[in-house]
Amino acid sequence: MIKRKSAVISFGQGAKSDPRNAELANRYTKYRGQNVGFTLIELMVVLLIAGILGTVAVPTYRQYVIRAHRTEAKTALLRLAANQERHYLQHNTYTDDLAALGFGTSVSENGIYTLSVPLADAITYQAVAVPTPGGGPNGVDMSQDQACARFTVDAAGQRLAFPDPDGTCW
Repeated sequence: MIKRKSAVISFGQGAKSDPRNAELANRYTKYRGQNVGFTLIELMVVLLIAGILGTVAVPTYRQYVIRAHRTEAKTALLRLAANQERHYLQHNTYTDDLAALGFGTSVSENGIYTLSVPLADAITYQAVAVPTPGGGPNGVDMSQDQACARFTVDAAGQRLAFPDPDGTCW
């Protein structure tokens, strides 16, 4: 059996004789008349600060996510360009057949962008990636990305994005 020493708060003569009891009695009487806690105004100020931080953080995070998903279009177009060059070396012409270029479907890896080759002949090609309407299977809809709504790459290696107002899409 474990014996514990317990301090009894006593406000009589015995409290002054034991220093531990006197310390506990002083603590008790110090906070006895005060309300300890937070006021409603303090809690509202904290909520207001959290709300302001949230309104700043959410749009910044959304822009970061949009930029991250743009890499899927760029990666798919660069892969398509490399496969076009490989096809050109073997057949002496470019192709508009995505299956011949190693793409089973006309969408990017996660289905966020739709790929097409509107121009392909013996001299040049142009490949285009546009957001898939309604988004890919993971629910990402990039049609809201107004700054970089369309990516292209051609046989000369020229990489363009439209409308690309500030030149940061590629």
